Amino acid sequence: MAASFRRRLRPTSAPPLDGDDLLDEILLRLSPDPSSLPRAAAVCTRWRCLVSDPGFARRFRLRHRRSPPILGCFVTEFAPTIVSFVPTLEAPNRVPAMALQLGLDYGIGNSRLLSCRHGLLLMLLSSCEILVWEPFTGDKHLLAIPPRFVGDERQITGAVLRAPGVIHPFLVVLLGIDKQDCKQAIACVYSSETGEWGSFISTLLSDEEADCLMFMRTPDVLVGDSLFWLVDLDQSSLPILEFDLHRQTLTVIPVPPVDTEGRGGFMLMRAEGGGLGFLFQSGCNVQLWKRKIDSDGDASWVLGRTFELDKILSLNLTEKESTVILSLAVQ
Repeated sequence: MAASFRRRLRPTSAPPLDGDDLLDEILLRLSPDPSSLPRAAAVCTRWRCLVSDPGFARRFRLRHRRSPPILGCFVTEFAPTIVSFVPTLEAPNRVPAMALQLGLDYGIGNSRLLSCRHGLLLMLLSSCEILVWEPFTGDKHLLAIPPRFVGDERQITGAVLRAPGVIHPFLVVLLGIDKQDCKQAIACVYSSETGEWGSFISTLLSDEEADCLMFMRTPDVLVGDSLFWLVDLDQSSLPILEFDLHRQTLTVIPVPPVDTEGRGGFMLMRAEGGGLGFLFQSGCNVQLWKRKIDSDGDASWVLGRTFELDKILSLNLTEKESTVILSLAVQ
């Protein structure tokens, strides 16, 4: 028994870390706040060399990828229309608003923010052009919209994303109405790697959808290999358009069985545990729906949680009538 106990206490054969490796592991555990690495770099030349190494930067981002700080948000202001950055952190981690301004050449006019993901912003500048902007590097990519898209800016939307594990190349998925056949919705993918737009993917719309289709000014949702957009049909119904990046298909799917014609609020979201979710708010009552696919491949909406806002928040009568959920994040 004693000999067996001693065998279990034998040290492992892993080699000890040398000075730089040990310091590297310590610095990797700094908080992801914007001020952490600049402060570490100011300690001495040795620390500055370590934290400025590109390999360290990649490992640092990888370690903190699940808990990055929210630096702020981009908002669209009107009169004149401009997309601007609003910081949310306090000093010394506060990023100045002017540090992430687009500039007069692109930021003012009829610009509209379409999508924001993976450190990139996608903006619609006009019915003819879109802009992909990487705020922290300043890189801007101006892209001409394929002429097959209908020119009404309210009938054009899109999404920007990077492939998993890829830093520089990006994809833009543009969605709109087919100018050649107004009863079709079309999608087209731009790859920065090739510098070209791909083939058009289409889906047939009903007469009602074709006549009234306008994209709601709500963010697209990425779930697995699919992007989803909520469509506003003059508030008479709210279909969802799904673009499957892997299969290259465009599909119209219905929303859950809720009263979308009333004064309720609604949005697409990622559901708890993964999958596509749908939030419906009527007054203080909030419903969270999830789209599930059975063993036969048939999809249906299932009501998950419901809750009352006035039981979670202390709201007076006026607040109860006017409170609207703008966004919701779930684990």
